[in-house]
Amino acid sequence: MPNQNKNIDTIKEPIAPKIPKKLSRHGDERIDNYFWLNQREDPQVLDYLRQENKYYQEKTQHLEEVRLELFKEMKARIKEDDETVPYKYHGYWYQTRYKTEQEYPIYFRWMENDRAVEEILFDGNEMAVGYEYFHLKGISISPDNKMATFGVDTLSRRQYTLYIKNLEDGQVYSDKLDNTTGTAVWADDNKTIFYTAKDPQTLRANRIFRHKLGTPSSEDVLVYEETDDTYITFIYKSKSREYIIIGSCSTLTSEYRILRSDEPEGEFEVFSPRIRGLEYSIFHYAQRFYILTNKDGATNFKLMSADEGQTSAEHWVEFIGHRDDVLLEDVEIFEEFYVLSERIQGLNKLKIVRWDGTDSYYIPFDSETYVAGTYINPDFVSHTLRYVYNAMTTPYSIIDFNMETKELKVQKVQEVLGGKFEPDDYIAERLWATAADGAQIPISLVYRKDSPIDGTRPLLLYGYGAYGSTVDPHFSSVRLSLLDRGFIYAIAHVRGGEYLGRSWYEKGRLLFKKNTFTDFIDCSKFLIEKKYTSPAHLYAYGASAGGLLIGAVINMAPELYNGVIAAVPFVDVITTMLDHTIPLTTGEYDEWGNPDEEEFYNYIKSYSPYDNVGAREYPNMLITTGLHDSQVQYWEPAKWVAKLRELKTNNNQIYLDTNMGTGHGGASGRFEALKETAKEYAFILDLEGKIPKSEKK
Repeated sequence: MPNQNKNIDTIKEPIAPKIPKKLSRHGDERIDNYFWLNQREDPQVLDYLRQENKYYQEKTQHLEEVRLELFKEMKARIKEDDETVPYKYHGYWYQTRYKTEQEYPIYFRWMENDRAVEEILFDGNEMAVGYEYFHLKGISISPDNKMATFGVDTLSRRQYTLYIKNLEDGQVYSDKLDNTTGTAVWADDNKTIFYTAKDPQTLRANRIFRHKLGTPSSEDVLVYEETDDTYITFIYKSKSREYIIIGSCSTLTSEYRILRSDEPEGEFEVFSPRIRGLEYSIFHYAQRFYILTNKDGATNFKLMSADEGQTSAEHWVEFIGHRDDVLLEDVEIFEEFYVLSERIQGLNKLKIVRWDGTDSYYIPFDSETYVAGTYINPDFVSHTLRYVYNAMTTPYSIIDFNMETKELKVQKVQEVLGGKFEPDDYIAERLWATAADGAQIPISLVYRKDSPIDGTRPLLLYGYGAYGSTVDPHFSSVRLSLLDRGFIYAIAHVRGGEYLGRSWYEKGRLLFKKNTFTDFIDCSKFLIEKKYTSPAHLYAYGASAGGLLIGAVINMAPELYNGVIAAVPFVDVITTMLDHTIPLTTGEYDEWGNPDEEEFYNYIKSYSPYDNVGAREYPNMLITTGLHDSQVQYWEPAKWVAKLRELKTNNNQIYLDTNMGTGHGGASGRFEALKETAKEYAFILDLEGKIPKSEKK
């Protein structure tokens, strides 16, 4: 630890009052001394959170200058007056623009053959005035191009109010639809929209309504309600624009309902009834549906098809078979081609296939480790596939690929300003660590060429490992602030994600969840063994379910890390999963298990970070949360910090930083978010002793 002056050393850490709460289930009794922190409006709770914030601010006041320095250099790498590559949709080109010093994007368009006349649709900077948090999402254009729906959240609870704007005169209609997911779908009549509403307490998306333009929301018609509280529902339009589709899904099961876009008053018909464990998604093309599914044991998914009039599963016929070594992730459909997004040994592949079967090929990618995927492709009648490519040493490129001629055109390359970034100064590698059970765990890492591999380098190891979400080794200009200070940055592709296929996910959930944590530990040990770092210089980072990973790991192997960062961490797993009133709980059973069943209760309790805090030497910790977080409630990290403070046996620092104005995603502006990253980086740079003495107070 860097030296701190006496004044800072004498600052007292907050001590949360202990108010024992007895919790019992399955004959097991737990005493939770900090249960009381779950009262969001209680003045005592708010006072405690403010005390924690004050303690963090005072103990780290010597980092103010370096935070500002980090923020300025991160911001300096970003092209502030930037704009996206335009895309064509239904007779218009659409584009998003950022201006210097502005936090939010401006959305605009122009007619296909009239580039000179730009029409501003929304200016997020004007709309955000007066709000501490602002998020605009779900812009949906009516079929006649004259109106748009849009959703706004000003609290960061992911509860959006839907509005409708007349794009010809700029008027926002009086229609106001509260507590929605923020997105809507237009029917072909240009006066009917369908939208998804949330349960006001659990925030589960559970109802689909039909709304007529100009009518009060009290007259909206409920067209579907998802009554199974382990499912959520959503609505969208097929790329062919011929169908409006309602989806219902849990972690392991899905079901769809379809309605022709030109029949808004009609009844939605079930595409294929839900069957426990059957996952599918649907795509429409030329009077047929194509179904991406795990039907009949297709663990890595396959593609099937069905006629419009016979869509239930017994009528599906195989189109592309299952492959044990290829994860089929997505399908993009065009009039003459379809594009398969595949993952082979962790690497993205894009396969182009003609519908008539006369040609098929992969777009070539030569790097050892990279990220590639389809981008915005709303134009159905096109020979051009737009995709994105990047790697840990290579900034993002947006590329248009002509599927007919096989020619490509780079439309945009991410600019890294500041005059210091040269890709050849950095090395990206993919390594393989061996888990205790013999599994080979991939690790992606990047560092400067002049960083010696001798065990002295600081290394930040990132992990997630949940929901089958794959953390790809993407480029980050922000990350350069660590790399250029001698850090190695690594990603542990642990089980629980799908980096190595669906089975990689299956071996990291439910009663296999501990594989996620032991994989991360084994990656840490491997990096130490291979001299990439050492325990005195190893740091770990995880957010949300990745925060659960961090919490479990430091209970199991705290000696491996000098410091950790846990952002919005899901750490009070057993109590949260037993509380059906908390947002998202019931939809999580297929991921973590239902603790109302004793087997899952005992297993979850055995790794839940909060329940397993003990008298041990913990690493230095920075823990962040948002008061309005709807995904992981603020009280989970708050309770965790209180218990860690009570039981830890060393003098390492534990900081809780609560953003009193945001939720799960943190700050909403593009530059405000950099300030949060600067605080995190300053924390580990300080632990590493890389803060110049002149900047210490």
